[in-house]
Amino acid sequence: MLLNASGCLDALVAPDVARQLDAFVTKTITPLPREGNAPQRIAETAHGMLNAIGLANPGRERFLGEMLPRLVVTLDIPIWVSVGGFSAQDYAETCAALDRSEAAVIELNLSCPNVDEAADGAAEIVAACRDATPIPLYAKLSAAHPDVGAVARAVADAGADGLSLINTLRGAALDPRTLKPVLARTTGGLSGPSLKPVALAAVHACYAATGLPIVGMGGVTTGQDALELIACGARDVALGTVLFSDPDAPARVRAELAEAAERAGVASPDDVFADAHDAEKHPHTRRKVTA
Repeated sequence: MLLNASGCLDALVAPDVARQLDAFVTKTITPLPREGNAPQRIAETAHGMLNAIGLANPGRERFLGEMLPRLVVTLDIPIWVSVGGFSAQDYAETCAALDRSEAAVIELNLSCPNVDEAADGAAEIVAACRDATPIPLYAKLSAAHPDVGAVARAVADAGADGLSLINTLRGAALDPRTLKPVLARTTGGLSGPSLKPVALAAVHACYAATGLPIVGMGGVTTGQDALELIACGARDVALGTVLFSDPDAPARVRAELAEAAERAGVASPDDVFADAHDAEKHPHTRRKVTA
């Protein structure tokens, strides 16, 4: 299944692009509206981009009352809602409110590098959300943690149904003329091709640690990239930065994924699922992907 990475596609502005996906992931929603960080908030790098948007969004009330119903009618594909906050209670209250909506999955954004407010621990947030809703919960984790597999086990024990890996990593860019930071807050989240090796490592570690369903993302620009994430243990793949430059990326990557599988000598991408793992050490790695 192909999705978008949260925040990388406005489906109400570009519904034809969103309809190429198997499910659409919303921008992260917080309890109250947020304007986000001051500009400049975007910077290009040699192998990707930096963003410091800061979770700008209309807030929970407006999202539930106006935007989510429009997305459901406009897209006619499952909607995954990305939820953020600054305490376990923030997350849990939004999850409870989504119970009365048509959200198919809730993705808990536990890893945004572009806000200053500290949230509670990942497992504490997942546990509170698990008590608040029966809707499937995917925990979006950061690969910046020195042992992301341990974090994955903790959120799995707390009730997460799946994982989204990975979010951006903190980076900076300087103006070559002034040698001052390009971004107003100095740092932002790095995305794009340079993130792929980190994403592969995180997906591999977290699948080995938990066996949970994983949406793999980070630097995916081709079908080969997607196939490698599947081999590391991702059941589904999300496209991020590539959507800014190539609105046809979902259809193209889907076609290239089939071609990459053929080059690998298999009939379907399903057939390489978790092949990067040692099946004797990790028996659950022979589960099949539901693409």
